Amino acid sequence: MWIVYALLSALFAALTSILAKIGIENINSNLATAIRTVVVLIMSWAIVFATGKNNDIATIGYKNLLFLILSGIATGLSWLCYYRALQIGEASKVIPIDKLSLVIGMVLAFTVLRETMTAKTIIGGILITIGTIILIF
Repeated sequence: MWIVYALLSALFAALTSILAKIGIENINSNLATAIRTVVVLIMSWAIVFATGKNNDIATIGYKNLLFLILSGIATGLSWLCYYRALQIGEASKVIPIDKLSLVIGMVLAFTVLRETMTAKTIIGGILITIGTIILIF
């Protein structure tokens, strides 16, 4: 089932990029990010309440909360930079560079999370990097 969610994530991420490029025309990229963030916030909380998971808030530990806050900060910084790059650059070049996050995420998974590094993941990361370089030049 995880693969279905991963594919849907890729689809929605692709739509996000194209819709954002159209939506940020003639407005400040930070304002656009703020509007997007409010929509995500409302949608996320609506799902939490609709599924009855709002009662789980009291069970969140300090470590979980700290890392979720740090993740939120990283997400916000990523979105701000991404929207600015989309506003001033070509989407067909900004999007592949943004997707280098896949390779960076793999490296962090190996080093920080101590996940197993295989020849397949190394080759995949190298191919993604080469593909990105080809697309942007």
